[in-house]
Amino acid sequence: MKLPRWCASLVLLSSAVFNAAPVAAQAFPHRPVRVIIPYGPGGGSDIILRSIVPKLSEQFGQSVVIDNRPGGSSTIGTGLVARSAPDGYTLLLVDSAFLVNPSLFAKLPYDSLNDFAPVIFAASSASILLVHPTVPARSVKELVALAKQRPGQLTYASAGFGTGGHMASEMLKLAAGIDMLHVPYKGAGPAMADALGGHVTMIFTTAGAAKSPIGAGQMIALALTGERRVDSVSQVPTFAEAGYPDVNASITWGVFAPAGTPKEIVARINTAFNQTLQAPESRLRLADLGFAAGGGTPEAWAAEVRASIARWAQVVKRANIKTE
Repeated sequence: MKLPRWCASLVLLSSAVFNAAPVAAQAFPHRPVRVIIPYGPGGGSDIILRSIVPKLSEQFGQSVVIDNRPGGSSTIGTGLVARSAPDGYTLLLVDSAFLVNPSLFAKLPYDSLNDFAPVIFAASSASILLVHPTVPARSVKELVALAKQRPGQLTYASAGFGTGGHMASEMLKLAAGIDMLHVPYKGAGPAMADALGGHVTMIFTTAGAAKSPIGAGQMIALALTGERRVDSVSQVPTFAEAGYPDVNASITWGVFAPAGTPKEIVARINTAFNQTLQAPESRLRLADLGFAAGGGTPEAWAAEVRASIARWAQVVKRANIKTE
C-alpha cells in the first residue's frame, strides 16, 4: 500500500530523530580534542600527555591540543572543565589532587563526584624524596633526626595543595612524628626549580622527574613510595626498606569529561586512551619516564575515584592538614 506523502515524511523524520545520537557518537571526534592540564608545563600530567599525544591523535583521527591552566592547587583548570560543554571536546587530565581536594578545601568551584564523567585511569608513579646536596642527610632516618633537631624549620616543596608530593610529605610527617613547613607552588616545574636551587630542604617528585637531577648529582634521593624499587632509579630504596612502610602514597592520574557527556562519547574516548596506553611504544616510553601505564573501563575508574576520595579524607583528617 502506498503511504500518503505526509505519512512518509513523518516516518523519515522519526528515523532521523532516533538515529541522531548513534550517528553523533560514531562521528566523534570531527574536530580537535582539547585536554586541560590544571598545572604549568613540566609536571607529571604534562609529561604523561605529551609522551602519548602522537599516538592518541592517531587513535582519534584528530589533533589533541594540550591546554595548561595552572593555579588554585589545580582547581582553576579543573573548574574550567566542569563548566565546559559535555560534548567530549574538552577533557581533563589530573593527578591525585583531584582525589584529595574535596577534603582539603571547604568550598570548591565544582562538585568532584557530580560535575565530571570519569573516563579512564591513565597512569601511576612512585613518589621519590629528594634533598639538596647541602642538606646533611643521606638517609630517611638521618633526615628525620635532623627534622627533630630543627622542628618546623625544614621545608618541603610541592606542586600545590593535595598533590602527590604534598600528601607523601604529610605521610612522612605522620609516620616519623616530625614537623616541617609546606611551601606550595603553582606546579611541579617551579617547585623543582627552587629545590634544585637549595631554597627548600626537600621535595617529593615522580621517578621520571627525579632521574636527571639524581644522575647529575644535583639532588640526593633518599627513598621512594610503592612496594618495589623502580628500574630507572634502582639504587633508591623504598620507604619500607628505609624503615617507614606507612609512607606509601604513590601518584595517580586520570582522565575526566564534563558530567552529561553522552555515554557513547565517553566510551569512544576511553577506547582511544586504552589503545594508546596499551600500545607497546607508549608503555615503554612511559616506563622510561618513570610512569606505569594505566587503562580500564570508565566504571572501574569511577569506583576508584569514589574509594580514593574517602581514603584521602581519612589521611587529611589524621594529619590535620590545613590549606592556609
